[in-house]
This record gives sequence, C-alpha cells and structure tokens, in this order.
Amino acid sequence: MTDDEPDSGSDLEPRGGPTRSAKPQAKNTGKSPAKKSAKKQQLTRAGVPIDRRQRLRIPPHHVTKQTPYDRVHNWDEVYFGYTAGPAMFEAQRCIQCPAAPCTAACPIDNDIPGALAFLELGRLPEAAAVFRQTSEMPELCGRLCPQESLCEGVCVVGKNAKPVAIGKLEAFLGDWDREQRGGFPIPQPAFETGQRVAVIGSGPAGLSAAEQMRGAGHQVTVFEAWPQAGGVLRYGIPNFKSAKDIVDEKIAALEASGVEFRTDCRIPLDVSWDDLARYDAVFLAHGASLGKRLGLDGERLARVYSATEFLVRANLPDGALPAALRSTPDIGRKVVVVGGGDTSMDCVRSAIRLGADDVTLLYRRTENEMQGREEERRHAREEGVNFEYLTTPVGLVERNGAVVGVECVRMSLTEPDDSGRRRPEPVHGSEFIIDCDAFVVAVGYDVASDLYAGSGIDVNDWGEVLVDDDGRTSRPGTFAGGDNVRGADLVVTALRGAHDAMPAMLRYLAELAAERDMPLAAS
Repeated sequence: MTDDEPDSGSDLEPRGGPTRSAKPQAKNTGKSPAKKSAKKQQLTRAGVPIDRRQRLRIPPHHVTKQTPYDRVHNWDEVYFGYTAGPAMFEAQRCIQCPAAPCTAACPIDNDIPGALAFLELGRLPEAAAVFRQTSEMPELCGRLCPQESLCEGVCVVGKNAKPVAIGKLEAFLGDWDREQRGGFPIPQPAFETGQRVAVIGSGPAGLSAAEQMRGAGHQVTVFEAWPQAGGVLRYGIPNFKSAKDIVDEKIAALEASGVEFRTDCRIPLDVSWDDLARYDAVFLAHGASLGKRLGLDGERLARVYSATEFLVRANLPDGALPAALRSTPDIGRKVVVVGGGDTSMDCVRSAIRLGADDVTLLYRRTENEMQGREEERRHAREEGVNFEYLTTPVGLVERNGAVVGVECVRMSLTEPDDSGRRRPEPVHGSEFIIDCDAFVVAVGYDVASDLYAGSGIDVNDWGEVLVDDDGRTSRPGTFAGGDNVRGADLVVTALRGAHDAMPAMLRYLAELAAERDMPLAAS
C-alpha cells in the first residue's frame, strides 16, 4: 500500500473497542503486541476512507505553558495541559500506522493508536480506558516519561514533522478520567483470598504491585521509609513537573480498596525479615535512592547537598519530611550543580525557584551525551541556568566550614573506543574556580543494599537484586522489580518491572493457597 492509498475498515477504532488483555502484561519477547492489533487499525470515518497523507498535513496543536518569567516565581506545573478540543485535534495527526512503533517502544506496551483513535472521535472514556488497561498511572507517565526517546521518538509522523504529542495526550486522558471519577479507579477484588502480601516501597513499582495484588483479592501492606507514601513520585519529582495531588489521589484510591500503608518504616530496622516471613509473599520495590558521591574532599561541608536532600527540602513541606530534613535549604545567591540527567535539571530549576541569582550546571561531556530529556534542558536554559559542558569538579573551596567555591577542570573527549563511547579526559592546565554559596551533587543513584543483610537475597556487585525472568529472588516467596533490580531508571521501566513479576507472584500465591486448601487466588 502506498501513502496515497486510503485505508479501509470501520469506525476509526480497534474493532470491538479496547480489547487488550488486562494487567499484568506478559514480558516483552521481542514481538510487539502492536503487530497483532495493527490489523485492527484500518481507518474510516462514517464510512469514508481516511488518507494517511492527508493526516500528515495536519499541523501540530501545541500545549500551552507558563512563560519562563512566570514559572520561575512559582512551583506550579510548567504545562497547562490539553483541553478536550485541542486534544482531539492533535490525536487526528496519528496516522494509525500498521507497525505501531510507538507501542513497541513503550516499556509497558500501551496501545497508543487504539487510545488516540477513540480520542479523536471524542470518545474520551474509551480512550482513557485503553491507557488504563496497561498503566496504573498514565497521568504520571504522560508527564514524566522521556517520550522523545520512547514512543514519540519512533513516531512515523515525527520523521518529517513534530511527532504526535503522545505523552501530553496520555496525561490529558488520565487527568480527564480522574476528574470524571473523582479520583483514580479503586481496585475492586471479586473475592478475598485471605492471603497477605507485603510490598516494600511505595514508588511506581510498589504502587503497581499493590494495585494488582489487591485487585486479585489479597490483603496488601505497603512499607514506606519516608513519612508519606509515594516514593520517588513524591520525594524525587519537583512540583513543577508533576503536582503532588496526583500522588495523593493514587494513594487514596488504594487505601479505599483496602491497601494498608505503613510509613516511617524501614527494613530491617523497624520491620525485620523474620516479620516479613509471616506474609505469604513479598515484593521488593524500594528503588535506588542512595545518592552517589564524587569522592571530593569537602563533600561534608555546610551547604553541600545530595540531590535527594536538596530536592525534598526545596519541594516539600516540613510535615512530609523527617525531622532532620525540615527547613528550606540554605543556598545563598550562587548555586553550582554537578550532573547530566533529569535529576540535575530538577536541582538547577529548583534552585532558580528558591531565589538563586546565578545557577550553573557542570557536566563532564557535551550536551550530545546527556542522558536526560532535551525538554528539561531547554526549560532550564529558558529559566536562566548556565551550562558548563566539558567541565568536572575536582575540589571544593572552604571558608568557615562552608563551601564557597568549586575547583574545576576542563575536559576533552577521546575518540570512540571499542564500545563506541567517547571518554572524558582532563585538559592539562585548564583548572579554574567557580564561586558558589551552595553545591549540589546530582550524579546518579545506587541501590541501598544494606537492608538485605540476613535476608538470603542475592545481589550483584552494585547492590541490585538478582532475579530470574519472572522476578523471583533467591529468597522463597520474595519477588522484586523496578530500580532496585535494574538500577536507577524511569517511572515507566519501574512499572514494567512490577508487570513482569506479577504473573509469577500470583501463580505462587495460587499454588500456596492450593497447598493450604485455601480459596485459589486469581492468576
């Protein structure tokens, strides 16, 4: 079929409406589920064939956002988001291509063409339902996923124009759906199994596991080390990217379904592994929250912050924080942040909102090698952040016990090695000092593996939990998924980790129930 040939079919939607299987999803085997559903995506409207080339002529409908001047004076979300009319217009740009590369690129296999087919017709409940079949939190993934390197990055429309705004349409549908319902959907188990499940951590993977386990009829207790539930969604994401009331609504829906959240509860200090052995199954989802350090002399000086400490003190009220972290960080006028990912962007943009006059980011490579979102870097530049590329800190300058400057050296990149990477090397004689009143280290996160002592759980050299293909750990009845398995990554990959483990965990509980002559858990 050429681009000039119209497609044929019925009703501009997957036949029979949203028919994708309910969560949990099977693991990615390399064959995208989109290939099967693509045959259903033959398009007509009111019996009139739709020409894909005609769709490619539709201009993008951009989402409005706060001006840089306005947004640096508040902590509100930068984007205002779509309303129904513009969202429907933007959804028409989807050409419903048979291969659906956007679905193949989504870690949780969202049926993006199916959702947008409903959306462009104004059938918002059905469109939202498509996303909710594969995602427990589309409104958060729509805001936080790096769509340019996932679904939008492979959007066929984006080859010659701006890709379809998949992420912002997903966020719109999630928000619209919650507004109509008065909150997130509340899991409604068909029956109670009497089995008890412990979930360690209440970030994306933990909330996903809690929802699926509760939906299967199990009693679920979530243990969270911070004073409030939400994990990285509350404590790692600034308000200007995602409002905390979305997290509040998610927790409220799970509590309404019967999920118990126990906060200020650390494993194994407050709850031991012997205590957890009393549960029928355990899911580890505590993520990777241990901030990496640079190993510089002076990292313990006053006004030197880890990214986590800086962000939580900047973005959250004292009531949501442990006593030791209450109060806004003392930053003075000049702030320097080191790092190259989205967390470093969160830090520099938070510093601007805290009132710093001069905020500088140090990164040892060029922008081409940065791992975070281009959108975040663009927003940071618009808000006045200075970028010092090919620069790395080598020391801190101290006065009266506090940092007053950063010793830096310029870097150059080598030719690509066998792995294709260009490694940074210091340039001799290029040393210089940047004056600062505060210094923030945002160079990544490790897994805090000390909690596994005496658990019988195997970890690798980086402290990440070792699991099989079904998320089973070396401890019987204990499963794991998310950043504590794969290292610090994305919200959506954490969800995928939970999705991968849930089928085997449900089967384990069903087998356990059969052995005990209990009602079988749903599998």
